[in-house]
Amino acid sequence: MHRIYPDPDPDPTPLDDPALIDLYAPADRSRPTLRVNFVTSLDGAVTLEGYSEGLSGPADKRVFHLLRMLSDAVVVAAGTLRHEGYGPVRMNDERRAWRREHGLAEHPPLVAVSRTLSFDAALPALSEAPTRPYVITCASAPEAARKALADVADVIVCGEDDVDLAAARAELHERGLLQLLSEGGPYLLGGLTAADLVDDFCLTVSPLLSGAGAGRITAGPPSPAPRRLGLAHILAEEDMLLLRYAR
Repeated sequence: MHRIYPDPDPDPTPLDDPALIDLYAPADRSRPTLRVNFVTSLDGAVTLEGYSEGLSGPADKRVFHLLRMLSDAVVVAAGTLRHEGYGPVRMNDERRAWRREHGLAEHPPLVAVSRTLSFDAALPALSEAPTRPYVITCASAPEAARKALADVADVIVCGEDDVDLAAARAELHERGLLQLLSEGGPYLLGGLTAADLVDDFCLTVSPLLSGAGAGRITAGPPSPAPRRLGLAHILAEEDMLLLRYAR
Protein backbone atom coordinates (compact mmCIF):
# COMPACT_ATOMS: atom_id res chain seq x y z
CA MET A 1 0.00 0.00 0.00
CA HIS A 2 1.31 3.47 -0.85
CA ARG A 3 0.08 7.06 -0.88
CA ILE A 4 -0.83 8.67 -4.20
CA TYR A 5 -2.36 11.88 -2.77
CA PRO A 6 -1.17 14.24 -1.45
CA ASP A 7 2.57 14.35 -2.22
CA PRO A 8 2.92 11.05 -4.09
CA ASP A 9 6.34 9.49 -4.01
CA PRO A 10 7.66 8.89 -7.56
CA ASP A 11 9.21 5.67 -6.26
CA PRO A 12 6.58 4.70 -3.69
CA THR A 13 7.68 2.90 -0.57
CA PRO A 14 5.07 0.59 0.99
CA LEU A 15 3.49 2.18 4.04
CA ASP A 16 4.31 0.45 7.32
CA ASP A 17 1.95 0.53 10.29
CA PRO A 18 3.50 3.65 11.95
CA ALA A 19 3.06 5.54 8.67
CA LEU A 20 -0.56 4.42 8.42
CA ILE A 21 -1.19 5.45 12.02
CA ASP A 22 0.15 8.91 11.20
CA LEU A 23 -2.29 9.14 8.30
CA TYR A 24 -5.36 8.03 10.25
CA ALA A 25 -4.75 9.03 13.89
CA PRO A 26 -6.80 11.94 15.27
CA ALA A 27 -4.77 15.14 15.45
CA ASP A 28 -6.35 15.86 18.85
CA ARG A 29 -7.99 12.99 20.77
CA SER A 30 -9.72 15.46 23.09
CA ARG A 31 -11.72 16.78 20.13
CA PRO A 32 -14.76 14.53 19.55
CA THR A 33 -14.85 12.90 16.12
CA LEU A 34 -17.28 10.49 14.50
CA ARG A 35 -15.59 8.52 11.74
CA VAL A 36 -17.35 6.25 9.25
CA ASN A 37 -15.67 3.33 7.45
CA PHE A 38 -17.20 1.56 4.42
CA VAL A 39 -16.19 -0.47 1.38
CA THR A 40 -17.98 -0.18 -1.97
CA SER A 41 -17.74 -1.57 -5.48
CA LEU A 42 -16.95 0.66 -8.47
CA ASP A 43 -20.65 0.83 -9.27
CA GLY A 44 -21.66 1.74 -5.73
CA ALA A 45 -22.71 -1.59 -4.20
CA VAL A 46 -22.44 -2.06 -0.43
CA THR A 47 -22.33 -5.87 -0.68
CA LEU A 48 -21.34 -8.67 -3.03
CA GLU A 49 -23.63 -11.71 -2.85
CA GLY A 50 -25.23 -10.15 0.20
CA TYR A 51 -22.10 -9.46 2.28
CA SER A 52 -19.44 -6.75 2.43
CA GLU A 53 -16.69 -9.40 2.75
CA GLY A 54 -16.68 -10.02 -0.99
CA LEU A 55 -15.72 -6.39 -1.64
CA SER A 56 -12.86 -6.34 0.84
CA GLY A 57 -9.20 -7.31 0.49
CA PRO A 58 -5.95 -7.30 2.48
CA ALA A 59 -5.47 -3.51 2.28
CA ASP A 60 -9.06 -2.81 3.33
CA LYS A 61 -8.84 -5.28 6.22
CA ARG A 62 -5.55 -3.76 7.34
CA VAL A 63 -7.08 -0.28 7.56
CA PHE A 64 -10.28 -1.71 9.09
CA HIS A 65 -8.35 -3.12 12.05
CA LEU A 66 -6.17 -0.02 12.35
CA LEU A 67 -9.23 2.24 12.57
CA ARG A 68 -10.62 0.04 15.33
CA MET A 69 -7.34 0.31 17.20
CA LEU A 70 -7.47 4.11 16.99
CA SER A 71 -11.08 4.38 18.18
CA ASP A 72 -12.60 4.81 21.62
CA ALA A 73 -15.66 2.79 20.58
CA VAL A 74 -16.97 0.91 17.52
CA VAL A 75 -20.56 1.79 16.57
CA VAL A 76 -22.68 -0.56 14.46
CA ALA A 77 -26.37 -0.99 13.71
CA ALA A 78 -27.97 -4.14 15.08
CA GLY A 79 -28.98 -5.34 11.60
CA THR A 80 -25.36 -5.24 10.44
CA LEU A 81 -24.27 -6.89 13.68
CA ARG A 82 -26.56 -9.83 12.96
CA HIS A 83 -26.19 -10.08 9.20
CA GLU A 84 -22.41 -9.75 9.01
CA GLY A 85 -21.92 -12.19 11.89
CA TYR A 86 -19.93 -9.83 14.11
CA GLY A 87 -17.70 -11.38 16.72
CA PRO A 88 -16.31 -9.63 19.79
CA VAL A 89 -14.27 -6.48 19.11
CA ARG A 90 -10.90 -7.76 20.31
CA MET A 91 -7.40 -6.39 19.66
CA ASN A 92 -4.35 -8.60 19.14
CA ASP A 93 -1.32 -8.33 21.43
CA GLU A 94 0.43 -5.67 19.34
CA ARG A 95 -2.63 -3.44 19.11
CA ARG A 96 -3.40 -3.86 22.81
CA ALA A 97 0.14 -2.75 23.61
CA TRP A 98 -0.24 0.31 21.36
CA ARG A 99 -3.50 1.25 23.06
CA ARG A 100 -2.00 0.88 26.54
CA GLU A 101 0.95 3.08 25.54
CA HIS A 102 -1.50 5.75 24.42
CA GLY A 103 -3.68 5.64 27.52
CA LEU A 104 -6.57 3.71 25.97
CA ALA A 105 -8.47 0.67 27.16
CA GLU A 106 -7.03 -2.52 25.68
CA HIS A 107 -10.20 -3.15 23.66
CA PRO A 108 -12.68 -0.52 22.41
CA PRO A 109 -16.25 -1.28 23.43
CA LEU A 110 -18.85 -2.17 20.83
CA VAL A 111 -21.88 0.14 20.61
CA ALA A 112 -24.93 -1.52 19.04
CA VAL A 113 -27.70 0.79 17.79
CA SER A 114 -31.24 -0.56 17.56
CA ARG A 115 -34.73 0.94 17.63
CA THR A 116 -36.52 -2.38 18.26
CA LEU A 117 -33.88 -4.48 20.10
CA SER A 118 -34.78 -7.48 17.94
CA PHE A 119 -31.55 -9.33 18.59
CA ASP A 120 -30.30 -11.84 21.12
CA ALA A 121 -28.21 -10.96 24.15
CA ALA A 122 -26.34 -14.23 23.51
CA LEU A 123 -24.73 -12.86 20.32
CA PRO A 124 -20.96 -13.39 20.72
CA ALA A 125 -20.31 -9.72 19.88
CA LEU A 126 -22.11 -8.87 23.11
CA SER A 127 -21.87 -11.90 25.39
CA GLU A 128 -18.16 -12.58 24.70
CA ALA A 129 -16.98 -8.96 24.47
CA PRO A 130 -13.71 -8.29 26.34
CA THR A 131 -14.99 -4.80 27.23
CA ARG A 132 -18.59 -4.35 28.33
CA PRO A 133 -20.55 -3.12 25.30
CA TYR A 134 -23.28 -0.51 25.00
CA VAL A 135 -26.69 -0.77 23.39
CA ILE A 136 -28.32 2.45 22.17
CA THR A 137 -32.09 2.32 21.79
CA CYS A 138 -35.25 4.43 22.25
CA ALA A 139 -38.05 4.54 24.81
CA SER A 140 -40.47 2.57 22.61
CA ALA A 141 -38.19 -0.50 22.58
CA PRO A 142 -39.68 -3.48 24.47
CA GLU A 143 -38.92 -3.33 28.17
CA ALA A 144 -38.29 -7.09 28.32
CA ALA A 145 -35.64 -6.82 25.62
CA ARG A 146 -33.98 -3.93 27.43
CA LYS A 147 -33.80 -5.96 30.64
CA ALA A 148 -32.38 -9.02 28.86
CA LEU A 149 -29.68 -6.97 27.14
CA ALA A 150 -28.79 -5.20 30.38
CA ASP A 151 -27.22 -8.47 31.55
CA VAL A 152 -24.46 -8.14 28.94
CA ALA A 153 -24.40 -4.44 28.03
CA ASP A 154 -25.09 -0.93 29.30
CA VAL A 155 -28.41 0.03 27.70
CA ILE A 156 -28.80 3.74 26.90
CA VAL A 157 -32.18 5.20 25.89
CA CYS A 158 -32.00 8.13 23.45
CA GLY A 159 -35.24 9.34 21.89
CA GLU A 160 -38.88 8.28 22.10
CA ASP A 161 -39.95 6.36 18.98
CA ASP A 162 -36.63 6.37 17.15
CA VAL A 163 -33.00 6.59 18.23
CA ASP A 164 -31.83 10.18 18.59
CA LEU A 165 -28.32 9.83 17.17
CA ALA A 166 -27.14 13.27 18.29
CA ALA A 167 -28.23 12.48 21.84
CA ALA A 168 -26.56 9.06 21.58
CA ARG A 169 -23.28 10.63 20.55
CA ALA A 170 -23.52 13.06 23.47
CA GLU A 171 -24.16 10.18 25.90
CA LEU A 172 -21.09 8.34 24.64
CA HIS A 173 -19.00 11.49 24.95
CA GLU A 174 -20.14 11.80 28.57
CA ARG A 175 -18.67 8.34 29.12
CA GLY A 176 -15.31 9.44 27.72
CA LEU A 177 -15.82 7.83 24.30
CA LEU A 178 -14.83 10.72 22.03
CA GLN A 179 -13.31 8.98 19.01
CA LEU A 180 -16.22 7.02 17.54
CA LEU A 181 -15.92 4.66 14.57
CA SER A 182 -19.12 3.69 12.76
CA GLU A 183 -18.99 0.56 10.58
CA GLY A 184 -22.57 0.72 9.30
CA GLY A 185 -24.92 -0.29 8.11
CA PRO A 186 -26.51 1.88 5.43
CA TYR A 187 -29.49 3.07 7.50
CA LEU A 188 -27.22 4.12 10.34
CA LEU A 189 -25.04 6.05 7.88
CA GLY A 190 -28.16 7.68 6.44
CA GLY A 191 -29.23 8.76 9.92
CA LEU A 192 -25.78 10.06 10.84
CA THR A 193 -25.62 12.02 7.57
CA ALA A 194 -29.09 13.50 8.04
CA ALA A 195 -28.13 14.63 11.55
CA ASP A 196 -24.83 16.09 10.22
CA LEU A 197 -22.76 13.97 12.62
CA VAL A 198 -20.14 12.58 10.21
CA ASP A 199 -16.75 14.24 10.72
CA ASP A 200 -14.45 11.76 8.96
CA PHE A 201 -15.24 9.33 6.15
CA CYS A 202 -13.02 6.42 5.11
CA LEU A 203 -14.09 4.68 1.91
CA THR A 204 -12.44 1.72 0.22
CA VAL A 205 -13.23 1.44 -3.51
CA SER A 206 -13.01 -2.17 -4.62
CA PRO A 207 -12.10 -2.73 -8.30
CA LEU A 208 -15.26 -4.70 -9.01
CA LEU A 209 -18.44 -4.11 -11.00
CA SER A 210 -21.11 -5.88 -8.99
CA GLY A 211 -24.03 -5.31 -11.35
CA ALA A 212 -27.57 -4.39 -10.40
CA GLY A 213 -29.27 -5.49 -7.22
CA ALA A 214 -27.17 -4.49 -4.24
CA GLY A 215 -28.02 -1.40 -2.20
CA ARG A 216 -25.85 1.66 -1.68
CA ILE A 217 -23.70 2.27 1.37
CA THR A 218 -26.36 4.68 2.64
CA ALA A 219 -30.14 4.29 3.01
CA GLY A 220 -33.18 5.85 4.65
CA PRO A 221 -35.04 9.13 4.16
CA PRO A 222 -33.34 11.81 2.04
CA SER A 223 -30.95 14.09 3.93
CA PRO A 224 -32.03 17.75 4.18
CA ALA A 225 -28.83 18.98 2.51
CA PRO A 226 -25.60 17.57 1.02
CA ARG A 227 -22.61 17.47 3.40
CA ARG A 228 -19.27 18.52 1.96
CA LEU A 229 -16.02 16.97 3.18
CA GLY A 230 -12.44 17.62 2.08
CA LEU A 231 -10.12 14.97 0.63
CA ALA A 232 -7.40 14.12 3.16
CA HIS A 233 -5.57 11.34 1.33
CA ILE A 234 -5.72 8.57 -1.24
CA LEU A 235 -3.90 5.28 -0.72
CA ALA A 236 -3.60 2.47 -3.23
CA GLU A 237 -2.77 -1.22 -3.21
CA GLU A 238 -2.80 -2.77 -6.67
CA ASP A 239 -6.24 -1.80 -8.09
CA MET A 240 -7.90 -0.95 -4.76
CA LEU A 241 -8.21 2.67 -3.56
CA LEU A 242 -8.56 3.79 0.05
CA LEU A 243 -9.94 7.31 0.42
CA ARG A 244 -10.19 9.48 3.50
CA TYR A 245 -12.33 12.62 3.66
CA ALA A 246 -12.73 14.92 6.67
CA ARG A 247 -14.44 18.13 7.69
